[in-house]
Amino acid sequence: MASVELRDIRKAYGMLEVIHGVSLSIEDGEFIALVGPSGCGKSTLLRMIAGLEEISDGEVLIGDKVVNALTPRERNIAMVFQSYALYPHMTVAQNMGFNLKLSGVSKPDIDKKVNEAARMLALGDLLDRKPSQLSGGQRQRVAMGRAIVRDPAVFLFDEPLSNLDAKLRVQMRTEIKTLHQKVGTTSVYVTHDQIEAMTLADRIVVLNGGRIEQVGTPLELYRTPNNLFVAGFIGSPAMNFLDAVVDAQDGGPSARLTDGTIIQLSTARKVRRGQAVKLGIRPEHLQAGQPGDSVVRGETLVVEPTGAQTHVVFSLAGEPATAVVDGAFPARYGTPFEAAIAADQVHVFDQQSGLSL
Repeated sequence: MASVELRDIRKAYGMLEVIHGVSLSIEDGEFIALVGPSGCGKSTLLRMIAGLEEISDGEVLIGDKVVNALTPRERNIAMVFQSYALYPHMTVAQNMGFNLKLSGVSKPDIDKKVNEAARMLALGDLLDRKPSQLSGGQRQRVAMGRAIVRDPAVFLFDEPLSNLDAKLRVQMRTEIKTLHQKVGTTSVYVTHDQIEAMTLADRIVVLNGGRIEQVGTPLELYRTPNNLFVAGFIGSPAMNFLDAVVDAQDGGPSARLTDGTIIQLSTARKVRRGQAVKLGIRPEHLQAGQPGDSVVRGETLVVEPTGAQTHVVFSLAGEPATAVVDGAFPARYGTPFEAAIAADQVHVFDQQSGLSL
């Protein structure tokens, strides 16, 4: 195992710079997720750590060694790709042990490592099968096993679950987390799915336009986003945003929505009267039938039952807003909807800079 450090990493294709001075320290044994929209630079950053993409400027350190000039093989990393990339004519055991064979490892040692990895990944009964005889989830486990047997210093995952159906993605998330808890290898995981990132990672790095917007634990990003971008990207369903102007009311600061609705704000918010802001309210914090510091009302536009919960989309200050309510809540299209919210659960962002206040 080893730590990973990025020091002012930059990547340019000719005159076009796509990674703008990214610096990041990843501790030995830590699981880091790189998230962001398509084109934000997360896969490019991962490929630079792997040595598959040339670094335009800056340094990558694995352990305490600068690896810029080293080949991927010399960096002692193992990468799991979106595609399984298994050899169709080889068995599971042969696929998992192929890289070791190329490295000159003896057959008894290969067999030992393959069997250990197969036991860890519940592949013991599948070692003699060909990839065509496996399900998608089993093939991805084989690809992970091929990486594990190399005993790398760092695991790199490039959207490994995006080809799987929803049920398999949930299953494989659990297996990847269990695997990390067992082997403890430093891991860097790229995904566009913020739910994957939040369930797997010790810390999440939110990227946008080749720059880091925020780094923190899943709960830090959820509870205290630095800006509008992070607030809107982390959390599902996404945070509701509402234009407002800061007002002053008895008992503390408040904000007035465009339709005149008053929303009480926490006294911890650093706002001034007359300031143009965007309020951020998470759908799960809009409580139907519960007490709160403020009450919002609107007409029900869409009702989306999900089982234990129901997503209610309703009109709020002329915009659609989403509330997450109990699955038994009697929401119906076209009827009035009312919800309360606590002042300390209202996020406030400056309209011009987008920064949290």
